[in-house]
Amino acid sequence: MKLFLIFTFLFSSANLYAAEKSSASSSVVWGQIGHYVTGQLADYHMTDQARERVKEILGDRSIARATVWMDDIRNDSHYDYTRTWHWATIPDGMTYEEAEDIQEEDGNIVWALEKLIDQLKEGGLTEREERDKLKKVMHMVGDIHQPLHVGTGEDRGGNDVRVQWMGSNSNLHRVWDSDIINSFQMSFRELADEVNVTDPDLIAEWQSATVRDWAHESMTYRDRIYDLPDNNRLGFQYRWDNKDIVFERLAQAGIRLAGVLNDIYGE
Repeated sequence: MKLFLIFTFLFSSANLYAAEKSSASSSVVWGQIGHYVTGQLADYHMTDQARERVKEILGDRSIARATVWMDDIRNDSHYDYTRTWHWATIPDGMTYEEAEDIQEEDGNIVWALEKLIDQLKEGGLTEREERDKLKKVMHMVGDIHQPLHVGTGEDRGGNDVRVQWMGSNSNLHRVWDSDIINSFQMSFRELADEVNVTDPDLIAEWQSATVRDWAHESMTYRDRIYDLPDNNRLGFQYRWDNKDIVFERLAQAGIRLAGVLNDIYGE
């Protein structure tokens, strides 16, 4: 019995260590709920023609579900070339153009979004090519609006910043990917309804921004994101202080995704 308990403890500790060790590498994606919200909001703001065409291309995947496909295929070696398409590195005080020389060799989220949107607009793709490119764009529009997907190059987008969230071990990137969003305990449809914007002037303003504008906007939140207590214990106060950023970026991501899809597939 004693040997069994010792083995159980060692096995559990090893699993915990492995989970902690892998958390930084696995926590590089906007959480599922955030992506679902983006897709749901896009569905609200698409034209009928664009929505019909997008659903035709996606087949049996809903618009919300399609936004997480690019995470679903992360372990598929055929898509290894997209590994670095979830983020961009723009150090403080620099523009994307000034930081192009330090980007990943296989591309980054800004480069990939611009390229794939242009390819979808140009057309002439096979069904498989169009479906894959569409789902990638739907995912990356969400990712680029999570501020820590545009990193400084110093801490892997907050993955190296160890914190406690509501008493549990986490890291700053994961807090912004999913911890804050999940703490609201709302379904993605409820959250989409909560953050939705109907002001036509504001929608037009948001949709007129470019991919590079989206990236530079994410940079502007760094001072608030990294304003951490000395003990790095985050909870309700941190959520309250940053709720407006989370809600606005979710809304912008969904409404801008609708704008992109309307531009490609709408009238």
